[in-house]
Amino acid sequence: MSNWIDIASLDDIPKRGARVVKTHLGCVAIFRTHDDQVYAIDDTCPHKKGPLSEGIVHGTAVTCPLHNWVFDLKTGMAQGSDVGSVATYGVRVEDGRILLDPARLTSKLVA
Repeated sequence: MSNWIDIASLDDIPKRGARVVKTHLGCVAIFRTHDDQVYAIDDTCPHKKGPLSEGIVHGTAVTCPLHNWVFDLKTGMAQGSDVGSVATYGVRVEDGRILLDPARLTSKLVA
């Protein structure tokens, strides 16, 4: 069982917005949708290294601000592309707090 990391209050992220969590392995973007679903993916687009946290959130997707690739927040896959994807991370909300599962961050050290 992993020790989930308390990131922030749900209210700290605006609806259809994001927050960046900096780790020693890279930045993770935490997104809040219009209906308060929360997702976590790598913040860097694999195409032109755009900051996905600065993109436009629509439904359960985000559009990269540099070149308009659209990423599914659930899967990390770029829509309409078979070559682009970003890592996803376990995230949940408990008592109004956003918690990030560090397991994938730890697995990056091993890989």
